[in-house]
Amino acid sequence: MGDATPPSPNPMYPLTPASPPSDFPKSPPSSGSLFRRPPLRYTSEFDSESPLFLHKFSSKFFDSLAKLKLTFKNDMKGEISCPQLSFRTENLSIVYDVKSRNALLKGSLDLSKNINVHSTYDIQEQLGVVGMVASLPDPPVKLELSSLVPTFSLPRATLGFPFGEVALEQREDAKDHDQVKKVLSVSGILRSRVMNGLCTVMYNDNSLNLRYLYKDEEMSFIPSIHLPSKALSIAFKRRFSPLDKLSYCYHFDSSNWSAVYKHAIGADHKFKAGYDSDVRLVWASLWVGPEDGKAKAAPMKLKAQIMLQVPQDDIRSSALMFRVKKRWDF
Repeated sequence: MGDATPPSPNPMYPLTPASPPSDFPKSPPSSGSLFRRPPLRYTSEFDSESPLFLHKFSSKFFDSLAKLKLTFKNDMKGEISCPQLSFRTENLSIVYDVKSRNALLKGSLDLSKNINVHSTYDIQEQLGVVGMVASLPDPPVKLELSSLVPTFSLPRATLGFPFGEVALEQREDAKDHDQVKKVLSVSGILRSRVMNGLCTVMYNDNSLNLRYLYKDEEMSFIPSIHLPSKALSIAFKRRFSPLDKLSYCYHFDSSNWSAVYKHAIGADHKFKAGYDSDVRLVWASLWVGPEDGKAKAAPMKLKAQIMLQVPQDDIRSSALMFRVKKRWDF
């Protein structure tokens, strides 16, 4: 129901430190602060496409030093599934899956101002990753080394610099079925200003993607080409006013195209309509609350989307779908 997203990266790389708990409404200070009831948040979500209800209960303790969260889903019959209990601090995260009785541990530790060590470990799979990040502020350079635990290959090395990053990783080459070889894989991304725009070069697994972005206050022009497949596409965005914008994308290799029109109705409402020739689908949706923001930033802490999908080949199979997310703070 949303815009297309790139494939997810390797779940074990790169490893990031455990995130600190998000903001909660703060209670007024009192002399018995250690004994006052901690703030409680309840968030419920529903997606008619699933259709499942997602419930989240969370609370902070010890003046926001730790966060405890319980999540689970239930279907239209009320059957509960995917219960998870998590405990998070600034440097430690523990996620326990009740059904599988498995726990995922994540932790991080600053050895100095410029050196951080972080790790993750799956107890049931007995597999994890340990990594170290060393950074320099001027010029901004970052070196990350990460390795599987137990060790099966050389550490993965990532060097980040102001105009891109390069990663080296040992992978298994399965082209020869009789013998699996370990090869050194190189991937990276480079960015540079060219002709009042931004040129980006991405390389991964012998595939090269060249992308150029020109953007001003009214227009964006984004051509890109993949090599060696020579798949060429062009995206064009035009802003007619602060409230109206049109996006268009065309793929030359398949002749598929898509277009999306967006109109903002005030700060908290947005109307979108579009067409995708690949699936021959016309759609329109109305957002109540910020589309990309969190529910806490929406009026009444509620986000909702209503979408109508009309297939061009069979109008009778049209579908009306909706998503709702509501948050309560106690």
